[in-house]
Parts: sequence; C-alpha cells; structure tokens
Amino acid sequence: MEIFLIDGIGPFFRKYTKRDINWSKIPYHFFFGKKKKSRKVFKAVERDLDIFCSRVKQIGYNCISLDDVAHLTPDPWIEPALNTKISHMQGCFRPLLDTITGHGLGIYFTMDVLSLTPGLKKQIGGSRGRACSFLKRQVETFLASFPEVDGLILRIGECDGKDVKGDFISELLLCTPEQVNRMLKDLLPVFETHCCNLVLRNWTVGAHPVGDFIWHRGTTAKVLKGIDSPRFILSMKYGESDFFRYLPLNRNFFRVQVKTMIELQARREYEGSGEYPSSVGYDYYDYFQELRSAENLVGMSVWCQTGGWVPFRRLSFLEEEGIWSEINSSVTIKIFREEMGVAEAVAMVADEIGCDDPQSLLELLRLSDEVVKELLYTPALARKKLFFRRVRIPSQLSVFWNNIFIFHSVRKLMRILVADGEQCVAEGYVALGKIERMKELARSLDLREDDIRFMQDTFGILALAREYYFLPYSGEMKLRIQKAKKRYKTSYPKGTRARYRIKTDFSNFKIRRFHLRWSLRLLLRNKRGYRILDYLLTIHLLAYIVRSAMYLHPRLVPKFARKSAMGIETIFR
Repeated sequence: MEIFLIDGIGPFFRKYTKRDINWSKIPYHFFFGKKKKSRKVFKAVERDLDIFCSRVKQIGYNCISLDDVAHLTPDPWIEPALNTKISHMQGCFRPLLDTITGHGLGIYFTMDVLSLTPGLKKQIGGSRGRACSFLKRQVETFLASFPEVDGLILRIGECDGKDVKGDFISELLLCTPEQVNRMLKDLLPVFETHCCNLVLRNWTVGAHPVGDFIWHRGTTAKVLKGIDSPRFILSMKYGESDFFRYLPLNRNFFRVQVKTMIELQARREYEGSGEYPSSVGYDYYDYFQELRSAENLVGMSVWCQTGGWVPFRRLSFLEEEGIWSEINSSVTIKIFREEMGVAEAVAMVADEIGCDDPQSLLELLRLSDEVVKELLYTPALARKKLFFRRVRIPSQLSVFWNNIFIFHSVRKLMRILVADGEQCVAEGYVALGKIERMKELARSLDLREDDIRFMQDTFGILALAREYYFLPYSGEMKLRIQKAKKRYKTSYPKGTRARYRIKTDFSNFKIRRFHLRWSLRLLLRNKRGYRILDYLLTIHLLAYIVRSAMYLHPRLVPKFARKSAMGIETIFR
C-alpha cells in the first residue's frame, strides 16, 4: 500500500454556524464570492489546516483530500461573474496547498460528475456529449492550474442533496456502466499526461442502471472493460452499502484487475459522529486480515470528518471534543500501515494521547464496539442480507443519522423481520448495562465521562424503543416513552449541545401485518442477483408508480425521506 489518505475538510467548518450540517462537502455557499468573509474564513482555515496536517502526518497519513474541482476551475461556458469568484477562490487555496505540501503530504481533490451552474446547463443544453466535453476540459484546466495535486476523486453515483445551496449544484450525469466506461477512457489520457491519479469511487445509491456499481460484479466488469492505466484507481467502501456495521467485505476487492483503495470511516456518521466512542478497530482489523490476499490494493481512504447530514459538529484533530474520531483514525492507520493488532494499536494510541493505562482504554473501546453493535443496531436484523431493487438494505432501520424512529409502521416492520423480539429486548438491556462500566473507565482515564453519559441517555431511549417494537403494546408503554423523550430533550436542549431527534408516532399504521409481510416477500430478496420479478416489477413498474405518486401526492412520503440528502425518490430512477 502506498496511499494513506485522510479527508481535510474539517477546518472549513470552524466558523460555520448552521445547526444541521451537510458534512459531505465544504460549505462553499458560506463564503464563495464574498471576499471579506472568505479572507476571514481562510485565515482561520490556514491556521487550522497547519495543525491538522501536523497531527495526521505524525500518526502516519501521507495524503489529504479537499473539495472540490468545480469551485476552482474557470471555463468560457461559466458565467463571467462566477469565473471572477473562481479566480478569487484559486488565490485563497494556493496557500493551503503550500501548507499541505510543506508537511510532505500529497493532495487529492474531490469532484462530482457533474457540477453545474445555470449558465453551464444552458450551454450543455441537455447533451451528454457536450457535458462530457466540458468535463474533460474542466479536468485539463484544473490539473494545469494545480500541478502539485496528486489525484482527483470522482463521484459518479450520488449528487448534491436537496439542502445544498450555492452557485454549483451537482447532478447525476452518467446513467449506465457503458457511459462511465467511455468517460474513463476519455479522461485517463489527460491524467497520464499530467502524471496524476484518477480515483473513481464506486459508491452509488441505486439510481439508474449504474446504481448497483457498488456491489454488482457484472456492472463493475462493464465499467472497467478495457481500462488498463497506471493512473487509474477504483475506490470502494468496505461493504456493499454505506458505512454500517455487520457488512461482509466487498468481494470486488478480489475480483477486479485494476488498482484499488478501501474507504473507511473514523467519524461514524450513523453512530453518533464522534459524540460518544464507537470503536472500529475490531471490524477494520478483520477487513485488513482478509485484504492480505487482495493483490491490487494500493491504498486506503479514511473519513475523519466527512459524511452525513447531522447537527453533531465535533472537529477531528482540531479540538479536544474530537477525541473519539481521532482514536479511530489513529487505530485504523496503525492496522493498515503498520500491520498492528488492535491491542498493540490501542497501546500506541494511549501513548499518543497521554493515557498511562492502555488496558483500560482497550476495554473502554471494546465495550463501545459491543454496545453499538448490540443496541444501536438490532443484531437479528442487521445480520440479514436483504436487497431492494439496486441497493443493499442498510443494517440499521430504526435509527438513521441523528434520528430515532419510534413509529407504529417501524414496529410492524421490525416484528416481521425479527423472529425473537423478546430476546432482542433482553439483549438490548444487557448492552445498556455495559455503559455503566464504560463510565467508570472514562472517569479513571480522565476521558470525557459526559460523552459516555450522553451515550447512556440516548441508548436508554433505544432500549425503550425495543420494548415498543417487540413487546405487547400498552398505554403505559407509550407514557414511558413520552416521559423519557421529554427528559431527554430537557437534558439536552437546543443550543447547548447536539442530541438525537426522537420521532414518535403511535397512530395506527393501516396496512395489515399480513399484507405488509406479503409485500416484503415480493419486494425484497436475500440474494444479490436479480429475479425476473425485479426486472418486471421493482425496477421498472414500481419506480414509475412511486415517482408518479410522489409527484401527485408528495406528502405520502415522510418529510425526512423527501427532504434529506437526495430524497428517497432517487433510488427509483
């Protein structure tokens, strides 16, 4: 392995005050084209980036990734006023790149395929050919302008969410594996000329025929057909879905003949985003052991800040509150670069953070791993392999980002998918009991006991939710949940610190369990391969019905699903 990459977007969020943050990209709309504000922002960014680079270089990373190509590349098709803003932004970024190279770190930039302005959309006029010509020219211009950049990371299977504001908004340009293949063959000569890496992310959210690129071997083969360049790297998340637990290692690491990178997440977006410990060491060590036989693995990409739409705002490597994500980042690099076991890696991390009791730290992290897997997730559900259309169903259904769903609809769904609900309830309370020991360990180690208490209060709600999901319903249970929700909101009021949103709806979900069970058997499959039924129903007919229904009656879908990220309708494209 040669590339040990970590995302460096954290410094850009220091002065960003919006409550709910889209952590997938630098918030350019906050300062882009605003010279007075951008000068203040970049003065702070440069100072923080120097600290960040020093710390990540010290623990073993050798490359930094930043956002993004669109905001730094002028073009004749872009509106003149925007080109002026871009020119100013180039000047703001050059000292940052000097800071990074001054620490001996490589530089990678991300880009969506394709980010557009109103003027660009007019020039392209809906022509994919003109869009691809612009993309090639954009890459050539960027690499010529910033020769110190080592690579570009292209995202083709997801675009900007519904909350994204600004002059550039990305859209899905490439819909089929053949279109992605043609793009790669068109762009790779440019990268070879500039001695720069083209890193293609296979992350997709199920939209269009290329939407199963993340797991489908046939789609992967079509995308990579005839691709043979020393400058090409395929970047893959460790599993066949997003950064969830209970996922087997993606077998494409052993199938493809091109260079590969594995994507890992230290700031766990679905597990509190660093608000409490959620150790990844044991899972990542298992992945690393499997990857020893992967011949083409050349690097790793660790997300210490990127990912999720959440109010949790701790900054890794820039403030004391980022300790849990920093521990994960440090343990991960020691496993993958130094080939250490978990205990050895944690012992070195203990020394780095001034902890004189590595065994207690190891126990604390081990318990955090267990509690997250046993209570934040529902193991009996998380272990199931389920696919819907082109996506693997997440192993987490009742909790998503910072939302806990205590709905009657979720109750019906969970009772169908989980065979022994009473055992799940008992296991949940056993896991909850382990947090008391975590508090004792944190206190003895002087390691943010309040974070463990927040974890205990939050996970106590999860244990109550399990009772609601799996035990006989009563008015007394509803009252307990409502009182617990009120206490939680009182303990963690808005404006004082981030908290989970506890969404409750005890009103009757009118679809009968028999019909819901029948529908799930029809729509879900437990194998990767598609059934004839999928081609006839879920991929085509159902997609048309859902899109039509959402257009005519948008409130049929909960606001969370309609407004978060790209919106649920995306997976029906």
